[in-house]
Order: sequence, then C-alpha cells, then structure tokens
Amino acid sequence: MLHGVDVSSHQANYSADGLDFVLIKATEGRSYINPRRSSQEARAREAECVVGFYHFLWPGNIAAQAAYFVEHSEAADGDLLAVDWETNSSGTWASNAQKDQFIREVKRLCPGHRVLLYCNRDFWLNHDTTSYAGDGLWIADYVTAGKPRIQADWLFHQHTDRPLDKNVADFPDRDALRTWAGA
Repeated sequence: MLHGVDVSSHQANYSADGLDFVLIKATEGRSYINPRRSSQEARAREAECVVGFYHFLWPGNIAAQAAYFVEHSEAADGDLLAVDWETNSSGTWASNAQKDQFIREVKRLCPGHRVLLYCNRDFWLNHDTTSYAGDGLWIADYVTAGKPRIQADWLFHQHTDRPLDKNVADFPDRDALRTWAGA
C-alpha cells in the first residue's frame, strides 16, 4: 500500500515527507479556485510524489464545470484528475447522471489523464446507481487503512481526516502508480 494525503486550501502547510502521492483540491463549481494550489503542488513535486487534482462537483452546468476544472487544475502529464461527489454546503449534490457526465467530459478534454471518482461510503452504497467511477474509485470510509467496507474494486482509500485526510492506494510501489497514472 502507498500512502498519501488530499489537501484543500485549509491545509496551507502540510508535510509531503514520506508520502507517495498528494491529491489537491483545484476547483469547485464554476467560481472557486484553490488559492494555495500552486504551493501545495510544488511541495508535492519537490517530494517526488505522484500528484493529482480534484474538483468539488455542484449540480448543474456540468460541461462548464469540467472545462473550468481542466483549465484551472493545470495538470501536467501523468497527473491524476478526480471529481469529489458529495453533499455541498447547500445540502444538495449532483445527480448520478451529472457525476457520470462530468467524468466523461473530463476524460474527453484530457484523454491522457486518469480520471477518478471520489465519494464516501454512504454515497457509493446509497446514492450511486451507475457504479461508474471513470478510471478508478477513491472511496472515503474511516476504518482501517486499505479495508473500506464496500464490495467494489477501489484504487484509493481515504481512511481518516485526523489530523488531515490520509489515504492509501492499492499499488505495490510508487513506480507502479506513476506508470498507471501516465498510461
């Protein structure tokens, strides 16, 4: 198992020491850009981590959100891309069809990148009806690392949010993840 974190603007100073990957919030909706994205990315790259970016999805304007994410994530070759599908601050969430549309649109706009679905266990079990996760599922379930309570295949598991979002990835080593991400 590989170890990594995911960070948003709330984690201005995180340590990438000993990590294999870092997933960074880039955008949300069609109006938010993480103001710390560049410095968080630089810290991950200095530590030679595999880097990824994610977009917090809101209902509506899916093609525009995908374009906004692609433009502002500034992903380099081999970087991972992901959609964060969960309840937003208004208490709503994008539909299954919108989640699927977003993943497909990002894959269309960035055919050389792996595109992941991030969601929590409740969304996967009780909201998802298509089981479409693009190139892989990134599941949040705060249990033992690498043992999320789902039957589906997963690639990344967010297992805690204390003191920050910690994740494991189901790859034998960093080179295997880097090769998969760049395929």
